[in-house]
Amino acid sequence: MKRFGNLYSKIYDLDNLYLAYSNARRGKGKTYGVIHFENNLSENILQIQSELMDGTYKVSEYDIFTITDPKERTIYRLPFRDRVIQHAIMNILEPVWTSVFISQTYSCIRGRGIHGVLKHIKNDMKDRKGTAYCLKMDIRKFYPSIDHGIMKMIIRKKIKDIRLLNLLDGIIDSAPGLPIGNYLSQYLSNLYLTYLDHWLKEEKKVRYYYRYADDIVILGGTKAGLHDLRIEISDYLRENLKLQLKGNYQVFPVASRGIDFVGYVFYHTHIRMRKRIKKNFCRRTAKLNKRNLTVKEYRQSICSWIGWAKYCNSRNLIKTIIKNEDVLRAWNQNT
Repeated sequence: MKRFGNLYSKIYDLDNLYLAYSNARRGKGKTYGVIHFENNLSENILQIQSELMDGTYKVSEYDIFTITDPKERTIYRLPFRDRVIQHAIMNILEPVWTSVFISQTYSCIRGRGIHGVLKHIKNDMKDRKGTAYCLKMDIRKFYPSIDHGIMKMIIRKKIKDIRLLNLLDGIIDSAPGLPIGNYLSQYLSNLYLTYLDHWLKEEKKVRYYYRYADDIVILGGTKAGLHDLRIEISDYLRENLKLQLKGNYQVFPVASRGIDFVGYVFYHTHIRMRKRIKKNFCRRTAKLNKRNLTVKEYRQSICSWIGWAKYCNSRNLIKTIIKNEDVLRAWNQNT
């Protein structure tokens, strides 16, 4: 496997740092941290460059808080300057790490995401016999459980630049596990499981496999075969990555339940919107139907749900809940 060196100087290159700043501020231009950083933009960029060049950069103190929607999670938030540095790292490392990922992993990979999952599962389920049963599982406390030693060893399979490795080691050691909220964490978490992906596809010859972050779906022809595979996966995670599967794994027939994954429920004949997303969509349109809105205002208020609806069998749902005839007409013209 090819290992990459001579990457560190590319990270602190001024053009890369300004690009990282631009990427990091996207959608956050009105926040205090961004405004404060931009008040002395050139000086702050040059200070970051200086710290990276002489190896004195240290991760700032985290602001730690808890969110409860959709589930309870501890979030680690860094000052904006640290986010710029992490974007600068990923500008250089993203193509290096993306080359390692198999095509059936989708989270935080440019050009894939939820629609990549949708396309693959929809196509694979044409094989009804081979996708008759589903194994659905995820990993217990995935981000907090990531082992730093194993993470560093995996990184060293692709990178040999000592200065870059020292920088990454400092970021990894700045919090327990991988901190949710770090821009770099979403890529590192994907990398942590990528050799599980390769083991399943190349050694175990699993044909229908899909992973989005730590949520895993495997389709097969028999329940017994999927139960046996689940035991092997559990052993692999424990022995190689010091991770544990949650006890709420499921093995079930696809025809009767469908596969609830990445916001949709997949059947062999059709795709539905996940129940929670559909309920929120219905609540939103019920409120909008009582207001006198233009087509543009109405569509802007439901654009995220329309995005979900475009990729599943939702024509009857749209006709039922949207009472604005002009919006319905525009929907029918675009689908």
